Amino acid sequence: MGKSKKKKSKTGLPEGYRPIVENRRARHRFHVVDTLECGIALRGSEVKTLREGKVSLEEAYARVKDGEVWLVGMDIPPYPQATVYNHDPKRPRKLLLHKREVKKFAMQAKEKGMTLVPLRMYFNDRGIAKVVLGLCRGKQLHDKRESLKKADVERGLQRAMRART
Repeated sequence: MGKSKKKKSKTGLPEGYRPIVENRRARHRFHVVDTLECGIALRGSEVKTLREGKVSLEEAYARVKDGEVWLVGMDIPPYPQATVYNHDPKRPRKLLLHKREVKKFAMQAKEKGMTLVPLRMYFNDRGIAKVVLGLCRGKQLHDKRESLKKADVERGLQRAMRART
């Protein structure tokens, strides 16, 4: 028997998945070569803050250290009701990957001079926080200009199509 495909919602995630945050700037700054979904080790107060949607992926990136992948620079503000048991907002957080994924994905980034960038965070249908990590190559200034021109032309076409109907 084949696997059943989950229906996609407006956010591009399967039905029942709840988006937390998306790193839009990453798509502007980098060419995304490949993506990988991975889990993230969090504390209770961090999960509470994520459920409120208060997280920033703007300056975040992943780094391989001792055969493990760590997410550095992600900012999750303290949860006000956690008092003594609160977390450090900028602490490195461990990403949960299989060893073969670490070898293939993270080592590829190291060899080819690419960067591991978090593109999106969401809660899956079981309520578990997931991160979509992208294997990215930095864009040059002319690439960014080209992307902006392309988006502008596409936007103009969409407007023209809407005006016709």
